[in-house]
Amino acid sequence: MQLSKLLPLCAAAAALYAPARRTTVTTARPAAAVAAPPTAAGAADEPDAISAEHPLRVTIAGAGVGGLTLANALKDCAHVEVKLVEKTSAFKRFGGPIQLASNAMQLYKELDRGLYDQIESKFTWTGNLTNGIKDGIRDEWYAKFDLASPAAARGMPYTGVIERPDLQEILLGNLADGVVTNGVGIASYDASGASGVVTKLEDDTEIPGDVLVGADGIWSNVRAAMRDEPARGEGSGVAYSGYTVFAGELNYASPDNGEVGYKVYIGPNQYFVITDIGKGRYQYYAFLARPPGSAESEAKPDGTIPFLKETFAGWSPDVHAILDVTREDEIEQRDLYDRPPSSFKPWSDGPVGLLGDSVHAMMPNLGQGGCQAIEDAVVLAEELRALRSRAAAPAALETYRNRRLVRSAAVQGLSRFASDIIIRGFDTPAKITTEDGVRFENFNYAGIVTRLLQPILPVFFSVQFNFLYEGYRNMAALDLKAGLAIGGIGILVLAIAAGAVGDAAILLPFGLESVFGAEAIASISETLTAVFSSGEGLM
Repeated sequence: MQLSKLLPLCAAAAALYAPARRTTVTTARPAAAVAAPPTAAGAADEPDAISAEHPLRVTIAGAGVGGLTLANALKDCAHVEVKLVEKTSAFKRFGGPIQLASNAMQLYKELDRGLYDQIESKFTWTGNLTNGIKDGIRDEWYAKFDLASPAAARGMPYTGVIERPDLQEILLGNLADGVVTNGVGIASYDASGASGVVTKLEDDTEIPGDVLVGADGIWSNVRAAMRDEPARGEGSGVAYSGYTVFAGELNYASPDNGEVGYKVYIGPNQYFVITDIGKGRYQYYAFLARPPGSAESEAKPDGTIPFLKETFAGWSPDVHAILDVTREDEIEQRDLYDRPPSSFKPWSDGPVGLLGDSVHAMMPNLGQGGCQAIEDAVVLAEELRALRSRAAAPAALETYRNRRLVRSAAVQGLSRFASDIIIRGFDTPAKITTEDGVRFENFNYAGIVTRLLQPILPVFFSVQFNFLYEGYRNMAALDLKAGLAIGGIGILVLAIAAGAVGDAAILLPFGLESVFGAEAIASISETLTAVFSSGEGLM
């Protein structure tokens, strides 16, 4: 391979950042938070200098986890004024639990200890329990994840889950009255003036401001306006992942309650996840490789539960036990979409930036979608709080992008990699048994490869979780040692798994981009070029 091609591949592993000091925010303000819809207003003349009398006006589109975290991170800054616009007419209790890994919980702890304590009071810890992959057919542990040691070594909270409505209520309750506007979404924006941006709402109301942040999810209108593309459908950049998921949530008396956090049952072309979400409640996910729209096109004449029991026939009794006590109204099916990383798409347009799923939507396998939106919010808040000039807002958004690009793309790629390797590469592991004579079970090529991967995966998981927990502050120095470790093991896993599907179906289309993402590879190459040219060290 030519050196020019080899260097970016090796450099792609350098996605870890060295930790550094950051500003800690400690003030909390309980308030109603929700305001009436804004009235139309023209863009008032503002001096370039930012001050308490003339604050930086930040409009946030979307009151999801990322948008609400950004508003909380800016709430006590006297020279920043925040307006958060949410399309839904009212905040209702909907949505299941969300995983907050150690990197996200540590950021909340540093941001506002009172806010962190509120979240912890509703939290169910899982990172200190047994977690891992089980053989879906034999019900044996295949590989275990050690989430606890990387967190404990850094003095970080363990990973866990919280009901999404509880998290939303806590974040809303810490905002001042009038910050949030419900009932109208953002349609587009105009940043063509000499400075600032006018945000245009769907009811034709206009909000003048200095910065607009699109935290409006995977179907983002802000992103669509920025990139002159549709928010949905062909040309939007949002791609069907190839997988559909059946998600169930219910009260369940699991025999390993309090001992196991989550279990991933693997088998040919599908997998099943069971996770403890606290207070005697469990959630499960059945991931199947299906074409888009299979919820309507695939017949289920007897209902969803009988369909899944047939689909997972012969699998672990644990899978069937939780299906047997599930009501039809406790399960739903949805297709999974993400955004393939691209090094050519912008994160910002002058004073307009993107955050969370609007720019790096990812598969749910690592439980990092919300966590990465939280990291976005904290980094962007740091850059906006440091501004003293409105004219510098576009540069602040570029700095935010540069700090977040490599890490978010790497996590995005790792999330897709987890789906592809489990569904396309794994089978029931080959096994030799001696009961009733010597027997060779599932000694096909895929079964043998799955068994060969068994001792490698714990090492990969260890490096992966160290990566996730080490770089959460998103500082600029690259840790090549840790980055090359995750890249090297990832390449080995991909190479072995490519044989499991009979060709290079995983290795060639996804390759390192499955582990890191094209944006990570491109950004690391740019960063290394800049570092080497300046003569600075990497560590």
